[in-house]
Amino acid sequence: MDIVIVGGGAGGAELATRLGHKFGKRKKANITLIDRNNTHLWKPLLHEVASGSLDMGVDSLSYRAHAYNHHFKFKLGTLSNVDREKKEITLAPLADEDGKEVLPERHLPYDILVLALGSVTNDFGTKGVRENAIFLDAPKQAEKFHRRLLNGLLKLNRSALTNADAGYSIAIVGGGATGVELSAELHNTFNTMKAYGLSELKSEQLKISLIEAGPRILPALPERISGSAHKELVELGVQVRTNTLVAESKPNQFITKEGEVIEADILVWAAGIKVPDSFKGMADLETNRINQWQVKGTLQTTVDDTIYAIGDCCACQMPDGKQVPPRAQSAHQMATHAYKNICKQMAGRTDLTDYQYVDYGSLVNLSRYSTVGSLMGNLTRGSMIIEGRIARFMYVSLYRMHQLALHGWFKTGLRMLSDSINKVIRPRLKLH
Repeated sequence: MDIVIVGGGAGGAELATRLGHKFGKRKKANITLIDRNNTHLWKPLLHEVASGSLDMGVDSLSYRAHAYNHHFKFKLGTLSNVDREKKEITLAPLADEDGKEVLPERHLPYDILVLALGSVTNDFGTKGVRENAIFLDAPKQAEKFHRRLLNGLLKLNRSALTNADAGYSIAIVGGGATGVELSAELHNTFNTMKAYGLSELKSEQLKISLIEAGPRILPALPERISGSAHKELVELGVQVRTNTLVAESKPNQFITKEGEVIEADILVWAAGIKVPDSFKGMADLETNRINQWQVKGTLQTTVDDTIYAIGDCCACQMPDGKQVPPRAQSAHQMATHAYKNICKQMAGRTDLTDYQYVDYGSLVNLSRYSTVGSLMGNLTRGSMIIEGRIARFMYVSLYRMHQLALHGWFKTGLRMLSDSINKVIRPRLKLH
């Protein structure tokens, strides 16, 4: 029996780990995880990689090492086709940075296939965005942003010696969690860099514009949380622009629908999500307008019971008609539910159960300045707005839950100890 999981994000990595322990360890099935990257990093942390407050070399997880420790196989590659008749997938040829082929096209059989490919940022067809703005979909993009930021601050520090009006500007489109958290982290980075030799930097030199097309930032969260985050960002000096629709991008420019030009040294696009267009229509599986695979309540695709979809790439409808939101907690819950249904399917049972999304609330971390959010569902009766240290503790706990799913209690405890030690012996920022 071959179980293939494509995509090693939060849901895919957790599912492969559990299936490895259940079936791989006992040689009852071959579990294979496929990802285009060699390492795993929890996606909600990408804005911290971009700002330098998180060192990916320390916090990322090697898929190969993790596969060895948890009884599954890992293959590096990108999905290019699914043949439902032959029950096999095709991986595109793998090339190195110079364009030379490392591995040819490969074909892998499956009995059960799980699509956990996540999502990418949706540019909504906005002219020039792909060419001129940075997206934070993957660690490589976050590291690219980090390098540009460091180089820009070095230039600014030198320019400030002779030019009192020197400044550095960053424009971020998208007032969701990524855009809001990145804005706060960048202020922390800027102020911290002054302690590492860039003594000419002054807080007023950094100009951040957070651009949101809707009437308020964090539209998916309660209005009180949105207002609290808005106020905090304004106090930091972030220019929060709501009801501002970007219609075009040029080098170092966003152009609004009204024709206003917003200039910046770095342009970031963090508005909306979609599944990459290359997967649209693959294997005649049913998709929605942003290319997410349509699934039944069991998380099996609507046209093939041997293919599951979980996480951001999955379009799962809740009983109230709304769709399960693309969040890390959704991917975690779906991985757990898919695991249970796959176990039943492996045993020949037909009593697969429907997934029910439980909203435990949402939290937004504004670097060291504040954390705001709400707790819901089973954690509280109704909902409760939280801020400050309690909110920060809950925010960190979300990441620890992901680590627990991957490593168990003992290793997660050691990682927590290691993180505490690193705070003492390592710089507060990644400086290279």
